[in-house]
Amino acid sequence: MNTSARSVADRLAPGRTITGMSAILLPHRNDGTIDWQGFEAHVQRTAEAGLTPAVNMDTGFVQLLDQPTRREVLARTAALVGGAFVAGADVRDTEGSPVDIDGYVDQATAVATHGGTPVLFPSWGLNGLDDEGWVAAQADIGRRLDRFIGFELGAMFVPWGRIYSLEAYEGLLGVAQCIGAKHSSLSRCLEWDRLERRDRVRPDFKVFTGNDLAIDMVMYGSDYLLGLSTFAPDLFARRDALWAAGDADFHQLNDTLQYLGHFTFRHPVPGYRHNAAQFLHLRGWIDEPGMPAGAPRRPDSDVAVLSEIAARLGIDR
Repeated sequence: MNTSARSVADRLAPGRTITGMSAILLPHRNDGTIDWQGFEAHVQRTAEAGLTPAVNMDTGFVQLLDQPTRREVLARTAALVGGAFVAGADVRDTEGSPVDIDGYVDQATAVATHGGTPVLFPSWGLNGLDDEGWVAAQADIGRRLDRFIGFELGAMFVPWGRIYSLEAYEGLLGVAQCIGAKHSSLSRCLEWDRLERRDRVRPDFKVFTGNDLAIDMVMYGSDYLLGLSTFAPDLFARRDALWAAGDADFHQLNDTLQYLGHFTFRHPVPGYRHNAAQFLHLRGWIDEPGMPAGAPRRPDSDVAVLSEIAARLGIDR
């Protein structure tokens, strides 16, 4: 790692305005059907809190959705917030598949047509490439899009996830159409290294932390695109405002939100989505904490812990 304790301390940026993007849970009823009313309400409250809604992400079960449902998510989101959203451009393939550039462009174009900014999801084909090939594929896709957000996703989230080398990341910084990248390695050191490289090579590029186990990475120059923020977009927005104001209360709120993250993002990590449904149900924001078929579930006993965390956060249920 290139990061030293000294360089980390020097990275602290009090008073910085944080760009927050929140991966929206696509709520389901107990029978497995989508709760569209609950979804639309959550998109609206996220935008009203000042965060950018991120739909068709892992939090929104994009890997489990068929094409018509993905398109309906885009249409409903655009109707609520116009183009002020980002959305996953996910290509389905199998291990050993070649990278499907046309598939990525098709998915990304659907997002852009609705006014949003696409986030290029990993796939077997894309992440089967070596460093040079990965950068070349991003550049190829970029030549056919106005703008997009890149995405490094660790294998703890999906089997086809991969974190690329710092040299490959610098190559991504050279793709003009890529305005930022979500980094989900759950490693502070890897993210600090990317921030240092960003500052040196392309300062306007956004490093969106996806580290739900270290949400204070915003203190060091990261912005965020998090699944955890879907539990409480109002409280994340409050936390961000406290940091911008230089208010020490930031730390107390951040610590409690991090407690929520450590509990819900435990192994198996994808189970956090069921915890999100349980938490939103506790808050009275969705009618039922259902899950789609194929999504891992958490035990009902988690609700008691979530209730205690909600009380610590001052949530009036």
